[in-house]
Amino acid sequence: MEASESHDVPSPRSPDLDRLDLFRSTIEVMLADGVLTREEKRLAIRLATALKLEEEQPAQAYAAVEDGAPLPEGQPIDHDEQREAYSKVVAVALLNASLSRDEFRVLEHLQDVMNITPEEHEHFLQQAGEMARLRLSDPKAIERVRETITDLSTIVFSRRERA
Repeated sequence: MEASESHDVPSPRSPDLDRLDLFRSTIEVMLADGVLTREEKRLAIRLATALKLEEEQPAQAYAAVEDGAPLPEGQPIDHDEQREAYSKVVAVALLNASLSRDEFRVLEHLQDVMNITPEEHEHFLQQAGEMARLRLSDPKAIERVRETITDLSTIVFSRRERA
């Protein structure tokens, strides 16, 4: 099943991207403030897995950012795979009790690069919230996830309206 068939939200087809370059550009966003936080590390690990990077590629991308080392060409990632990867990163971000500004920046970067529409983003948030609700039995934890989804939607949409 194609990702576009897995939900009712139409989206423009995004172009194929280079998996390794996408990961490198995300690491650049994470390191923009000079610090790689625990939350950012968690997102980076999930993104590397979702992008199906080879074992050595995350380190190559990090070196490319830190030292200006050359980066070999990676494999392409198509529109549907981009959406699948984004949904996995959103799910990991939502498992945190509250999203940091750093995590918001990472999600915004991925939205921009992958051409994720606000409607798709909202769909992925709802999907991640549903998955979290099924996994979590503590009502307080479920409420924190709901609050995070609401906060994330508000911030993302207000930033997009200003752009």
